[in-house]
Amino acid sequence: MAQIDGVRVTPLKILKDDRGQVMHMLRTDAPHFKKFGEVYFSGVNVGGTKGWKVHTRAEGNLAVPHGRVRCVLYDSREESTTYGEFMDVVLGSSDDAYRLLTVPAGVALAWRNVGTDTAIVANCATEPHTPDEGKTLPLDTYAYEWDKPVETEEERI
Repeated sequence: MAQIDGVRVTPLKILKDDRGQVMHMLRTDAPHFKKFGEVYFSGVNVGGTKGWKVHTRAEGNLAVPHGRVRCVLYDSREESTTYGEFMDVVLGSSDDAYRLLTVPAGVALAWRNVGTDTAIVANCATEPHTPDEGKTLPLDTYAYEWDKPVETEEERI
C-alpha cells in the first residue's frame, strides 16, 4: 500500500487522569495547520461505510474521538506522482490509533466503521462546505477490497 503524496498521518495526544481525558486534534500553531473553514462530525454505524467524497478545494483534517474507522484514500489527481494509488489507515479513540489524517483536495476518501460501537469522525476542513466544493461518488467508483487486512505503518516503510 503506497503513501499518497500530500497525505499526512500525525500522532495525537490523549491526556488522561482519574477524572477522564482530553483529546487534542488541531491547533493553529501546529506546523500542518493551514486555515479554518468549518468543523463537522460524521456518525458511522457499526459496519457502515461512507464515501467516496472528493473535495475540489478543501483539505480535510480528520480524527476519530469515539470508535474505530478504516479510512481509505484514492489519489484521483492526474498530475500527482501517486495517481491511481490507494492508501488506508485506521483511526480511532484508542492510544494506538488516535491520530490526525490530513487529506489534500483531489484525494478521494471513504471510511468504514470497524469498531463495536457507533464511531464519530471529526473533520476540521480548510474550506466551508458549498455544493460546488466537493462531490460524492458511489462506493463502487474505485475498486477497493474492503475486507483485506490493513497494513501497519511498519509494513509500509
